[in-house]
Amino acid sequence: MTLQPPDNLGDQNRIITNPDILRGKPVARGTRIPVTLILNLIANDYTFERIVRAYPILTDEDIRAAVSYAQIFLKDARPL
Repeated sequence: MTLQPPDNLGDQNRIITNPDILRGKPVARGTRIPVTLILNLIANDYTFERIVRAYPILTDEDIRAAVSYAQIFLKDARPL
């Protein structure tokens, strides 16, 4: 079963999927930085400031959008 991103993303237009960019993985708009990378950095104790320093193309809003995207996407996910 393939999970599809939810339709109710609100202002989540900061996160896009495009089959021509990283094989359709969700990325921050205008970048090739995947949501999974952003979440991994947060999981490894990176602050928003440190993430933006490492990836200056990102903004705090992009990081928040990545977290929101994951939260919305996983809200109704079932265990494997």
